[in-house]
Amino acid sequence: MYDFESEKVKTQLYETFTADAVIQLAYPFETLSSASALWSDVYRSLNNAIPDLEKRTYITMAGSSNDADWVGCAGYYTGAFLNSWLDIPPNGHQVSMRFHEFYRIEGGKVVEMQGLWDIPELMMQARAWPMAPSLGKEWNPPAPATCDGIITSEYDAVQAEQSLTLVGEMLTGLSRFAEGGVEAMELEKYWHPKCSWYGPSGIGTCRGISGFRNWHQIPFLKAMPNRRTIENNGYLFADQNYVAFTGWPGMAMTVSNDGWLGIAPSSKEITLRSLDFWRCENGMIRENWVLVDILHAYAQLGVDVLSRMREFNKARYQQFEQ
Repeated sequence: MYDFESEKVKTQLYETFTADAVIQLAYPFETLSSASALWSDVYRSLNNAIPDLEKRTYITMAGSSNDADWVGCAGYYTGAFLNSWLDIPPNGHQVSMRFHEFYRIEGGKVVEMQGLWDIPELMMQARAWPMAPSLGKEWNPPAPATCDGIITSEYDAVQAEQSLTLVGEMLTGLSRFAEGGVEAMELEKYWHPKCSWYGPSGIGTCRGISGFRNWHQIPFLKAMPNRRTIENNGYLFADQNYVAFTGWPGMAMTVSNDGWLGIAPSSKEITLRSLDFWRCENGMIRENWVLVDILHAYAQLGVDVLSRMREFNKARYQQFEQ
C-alpha cells in the first residue's frame, strides 16, 4: 500500500484474507463482511478522497497470545486530501491519519483484522473537529526513536519475554489504582523519565510521567474510576523491544464523573477499543503509541460526532456564502 496501486491492493486483499475473515474497523465502519467489503466500502472511498494515497508503516511486529498468532502494524495514511470522505471537507493539502492494525494469522491467511484509524486526526487537519479540544499535544506522532520498529530478524523469545514482563507488570500496577491510588501504580518504576505517550487525537501526546498524568490519566480516572479490562477479550504479545495489545473491546467503564473529553457524566457504562504499542528501552518503557476509538465512545453516549461535524461545517459554509 506504499505505492497504492488500486487494482494491486484489491487483489492482495482478496488473496491475503480468508473468505470468512472477521474484519473489525473503527466507527463508523464497524464489522465488515469480507475483504471485498473492506475494499469497496473503505479503501476505495479513501483512495477517492486522497488520490495519491500511500501507507507509511513504522512498526511491524509479530507474536503469539492465547494460542493465537498476530501481526501488529502502526503508521499513518497520507496524501493530498482533495475530495470529501465521511463528509469531512477536503483541505487540499497533505494530511496524515494514524492507523493501528492487527491481523490474526492461521495457515498463512488473515482470519481476523482489528483496526483503528484516527479519523478525528483527519477532521482536525480539515478544521472540522466539532468536539472539545485536546488536553495533550496534537501533531503527527513520530516513528520509534530507535528506527527499529520494522522487525524482520529471527524471533528472540528471551528478549520478547523480557519486554512482555515489563509491560505486563506495568499494566498490573495500573489496576491497583482502585486499591491504593496513584502511589500503588508505581509509574516511576516502569516508565522512563523522558517517556512519550502518543495518544489519539482528542487526547493528544503527553510527555513524561507528569504529562501522562495531567493530560490523560487524571481526567480519565476521574471520569471513570471503575475502568477495568475485559477478561479473556484481549491479546498481549511481544517482539524484540516491542509489546502490543489488541482487544475488541479491551476495557469497560462507567462515565460517572466529568473531566474526560468534555463529556458530561451520564452514569452509563461504555466499552473502549484501544490498540496499543509500547517500546521498551533498558528495562523501562520509553514510548507508547495508543489509539482509541473516540468516535465509538461518543456514539455509545448518544453523541453522533459525524452528524455534529456536518452541522458545524454547514454553519461555516453559510457564513462564507453570506
